[in-house]
Amino acid sequence: MDESPALRFRSIFISDLHLGTPGCRADHLLEFLRQTESDNLYLVGDIVDGWQMKRRWYWHQSHNDVVQKILRKARKGTRVVYIAGNHDEALRHFLGVAFGGIEIRDEAVHLTADGRRLLVIHGDLFDAVVQRARWLAHLGDFLYGLALKLNQGFNHLTARMGWSYWSLSQFLKHRVKNAVSYMTDFEEALADEARRRGFDGVVCGHIHKAEIRDIGGVLYCNDGDWVESLTALVELESGELRIVDWRAIEEVKARAVAAPREVELAPAPGD
Repeated sequence: MDESPALRFRSIFISDLHLGTPGCRADHLLEFLRQTESDNLYLVGDIVDGWQMKRRWYWHQSHNDVVQKILRKARKGTRVVYIAGNHDEALRHFLGVAFGGIEIRDEAVHLTADGRRLLVIHGDLFDAVVQRARWLAHLGDFLYGLALKLNQGFNHLTARMGWSYWSLSQFLKHRVKNAVSYMTDFEEALADEARRRGFDGVVCGHIHKAEIRDIGGVLYCNDGDWVESLTALVELESGELRIVDWRAIEEVKARAVAAPREVELAPAPGD
């Protein structure tokens, strides 16, 4: 039986789960889904990784548990909207159809509690590499998977030493000039599209980099991923948007169990 959710939000946005790959952190994702509740749950693309599953079949029981948990939320009244991405692009043949109470869309419009209109879209359609050089996108996906395997061995060793998780792929993304330029171009392209269409902001995924920032008067929100960063974008009842870093929350919980008197959450700004 599921535990009562500890965290209540108006809306939750998650993307890039990559179910069907060894890199998906389905265990953490399932815990997140069990401990949260919302009126709206947006699955913002790359939920199931069709690219990888075509190369090599992988489906752990925990991935089944995640799917079942999402279906259960839909049955219990949560509005669940599935936005197709590039890794699950086969769903674009079923736009407008509902499976198990889950709406399949190419994009969605979300109205926040404080009246802002947000465009919700995966973002791959604004990725020049995916659109113009798919072979390069597939190569990049393969290399990303290789980096995750190298990370797994490295972090297995460092975990025994009490060190925090370190990501080779994220290190390269944030340090290599071309990668930084690629992400900046992507973010600006999404903000420009939202501005052109009269939206107050945009919510996307795709580049696995959680962020909330203003780009030329448009609110740009990326909810990250559930392969490495383990993040979600949430809307509070007031309409405020925040990034939830589940890895950080889990680490705080673990330290609290190990040494409850030594762990204190950092005070909020202004406290």
